[in-house]
Amino acid sequence: MEPEIQDRIIQMAWEDRTPFEAIESQFGLKEKDVIAFMRKHMKRKSFEMWRKRMKGRTTKHLKLRDTDMSKFKCTLQRSITHNKISKR
Repeated sequence: MEPEIQDRIIQMAWEDRTPFEAIESQFGLKEKDVIAFMRKHMKRKSFEMWRKRMKGRTTKHLKLRDTDMSKFKCTLQRSITHNKISKR
């Protein structure tokens, strides 16, 4: 697996609002596979900190989310896409 893809999986796994289902649809990794991936590619202490943070987090599972939660848009999205149109 390419380093860019590995970095993206790790980044998505750390994000609070990115569900495991999104990682599965993009990379084909189920939740247990993401956990194994993170265990393999992270330092032990970092992995433990991530697991503690993700355990019981309802935003990481689509079925457990509140219905009013919409898609997450990063605050840096404007600078990334160079979108000049602001919300009104």
